[in-house]
Amino acid sequence: QICNQHNAEAPNLEQVFHRMAQTEPNLDHDISWFLLPSYWAKMVVALISFLCFANSYDGDFVFDDSEAIINNKDLRAETPLGDLWHHDFWGSKLSSNTSHKSYRPLTVLTFRINYLFAGGFYPVGFHIINIILHCTISVLMVDVFSILLGGLQFSNKGRRLNLAPKTSLLAALLFAVHPVHTECVAGIVGRADLLCALFFLLSFLGYCKAFRENKEGHNFSIFWVLVSVILGAVAMLCKEQGITILGLNAVFDALVINKLNVLELIQKLLHKDKSLENAGLLRKGLLFRITLLMSGGASILYIRWRIMGTGPPAFTEVDNPASFADSLFVRAINYNYYYSLNAWLLLCPWWLCFDWSMGCIPLIKSVSDWRIIALAALWFCLIGLICQALCSEDSHKRRVLTLGLGFLIIPFLPASNLFFRVGFVIAERVIYLPSIGYCMLFTYGFSLLSKQAKKKKILAVAVLGILLINVMRCALRSSQWRSEEQLFRSALSVCPLNAKVHYNVGKNLADKGNQSAAIKYYREAVRLNPKYVHAMNNLGNILKERNELQEAEELLSLAVQIQPDFAAAWMNLGIVQNSLRRFEEAEQSYWTAIKHRKKYPDCYYNLGRLYADLNRHIDALNAWRNATVLKPEHSLAWNNMIILLDNTGNLAQAEAVGREALGLIPNDHSLMFSLANVLGKSQKYKESEALFLKAIKANPNAASYHGNLAVLYHRWGNLDLAKKHYEVSLKLDPMAPGTKENYNLLRRKLEQLQKKGS
Repeated sequence: QICNQHNAEAPNLEQVFHRMAQTEPNLDHDISWFLLPSYWAKMVVALISFLCFANSYDGDFVFDDSEAIINNKDLRAETPLGDLWHHDFWGSKLSSNTSHKSYRPLTVLTFRINYLFAGGFYPVGFHIINIILHCTISVLMVDVFSILLGGLQFSNKGRRLNLAPKTSLLAALLFAVHPVHTECVAGIVGRADLLCALFFLLSFLGYCKAFRENKEGHNFSIFWVLVSVILGAVAMLCKEQGITILGLNAVFDALVINKLNVLELIQKLLHKDKSLENAGLLRKGLLFRITLLMSGGASILYIRWRIMGTGPPAFTEVDNPASFADSLFVRAINYNYYYSLNAWLLLCPWWLCFDWSMGCIPLIKSVSDWRIIALAALWFCLIGLICQALCSEDSHKRRVLTLGLGFLIIPFLPASNLFFRVGFVIAERVIYLPSIGYCMLFTYGFSLLSKQAKKKKILAVAVLGILLINVMRCALRSSQWRSEEQLFRSALSVCPLNAKVHYNVGKNLADKGNQSAAIKYYREAVRLNPKYVHAMNNLGNILKERNELQEAEELLSLAVQIQPDFAAAWMNLGIVQNSLRRFEEAEQSYWTAIKHRKKYPDCYYNLGRLYADLNRHIDALNAWRNATVLKPEHSLAWNNMIILLDNTGNLAQAEAVGREALGLIPNDHSLMFSLANVLGKSQKYKESEALFLKAIKANPNAASYHGNLAVLYHRWGNLDLAKKHYEVSLKLDPMAPGTKENYNLLRRKLEQLQKKGS
């Protein structure tokens, strides 16, 4: 009886936790918003985040995808897996002076898996994984925001309670549909940020699990703290920002688990108050947990620094002009201006661009520049928020604002230029994690407005409108990321002063064969940035092909003068000088290119062409041989060796080289054709015929293939087949040299044979 009575009157622990939470202001109480069960809230977030970026699933490889994926040898099966741990994100050795030191082996590993499963470079699979990752992250945000906004409470069964279901749903939706995330989701290279964010959030949620058995704050699980550190390390192996989660876990522990008053703590430290134990530093194991986090973080950073080769990455002035300014004042002013622009992209993500470098944002060099207003506005808002976070009498307000500012600022620190120079001015992808803090602050502001507003539904409709606009903006921006042409052209209106934008539009046009339009954009790129050597090189190449050799030489000479180690420009300058018949200068330019790029097969190929023009046959063969050693699939070099040996009467050597080449590149029809010619001259008619027919099958519209096969049949005495292929050749190219004469000779011979027969 006593036991029954005791059980009947025992309080429900879950209800106790609810009553404890209600002693603080409840953000959900004052807002007019949807209240959904946790499962349905996550389904809604997943669906909406999918709808935002679904149209990017069949996009191309664009912009940085070419270097990070298509040209990255680390994705191919023949590259040992161990190389991923010694190479940077772009496939270069970390020890190289040209490496950007971006160490993200786990991201590259996922690219490699994508490549192997797809059986090649098919972008659909890469895009689908990115979309799935963003949907997963957005779903996790429901749990993360419920903790950040509502606090961390567990039921007696160890189940975490969502004390802010409305506000956590709103914040997660704001995150899911933010247009600034498009670069991370629609651009495949953005996978680094997505994977980093995934393990970043898992580390945070793992840290929260450490307190699942916590009653009075004294007990915690060391296992989950260590798991959190490991997940933070995994996040950093996806992208460098991931390490910042350890600092955020420490902030969360202090504010939420230990309920520290930061201002009170600072005051006690300044006054050397002996009651620091009561302030919560030593009780509840806070100091021990922070020591674990700091030790783990320091160890991870040390290992990362050793792997990187202890040297910082090398960037150029065009990548980040403010960091090269001589004046500390100019650097500080411009860094702060960049921060204000990042903040503006979070607030109003309408003007988005794939690249913000090369003059897109001119430097502020004087306090009279009107853009100083943006700095003042940024710091006015930040200082106001910090004051409220420190000085407010409302403990819940202090906690939410401090956590919001922490998630906004701390993940952004690696991109802030404060600790080291970064290789960009603004990069939308680095705002992916800081946007968590923005969404949290926006939601908290909305709850405060709702509390004061009489017509709460109008505010809710306004927020719904913002969400809808962001969904449409995401869909539009995703469609722009589907192809390079759309992406580059979309940037012209946002960053008309960006030389790289004009350069990329020009390059895209040139790749499509529209040289006249490409020239216009290349010229504009050089006008905007007179030291843009890559634009000069590409423009010089087009002018060379259009036989405007004088201007091409001037541009390429200027490019190598600005950047003396620019190997490609030296090679192209050599080609132009060769065309101008200035052979000695051309040879010198080629050797200068090889000096700066030791493994340069194309340059050896062009050097061989120069030597062939000068009848230096041995030197030509050696140069082409070097090209094929460096690049065994260099078809042009193989072909030229076969042709040169054929023309000089070295048929046996030409045959040996041809067979070697076909052994390496068995499906190259031009090599089949060249070797077939050699075999025909060696009277190996049957083998020659087989190669000719195989080449014609691969390329049936090549007039020369039919013409030379006809010559073979003519020699062989198979006159009917010779006549047939002469006619096909003349149909394909009526002006084919020698074919018409040979055809007429054959016809006369056939007429003579007919007369004899009659």
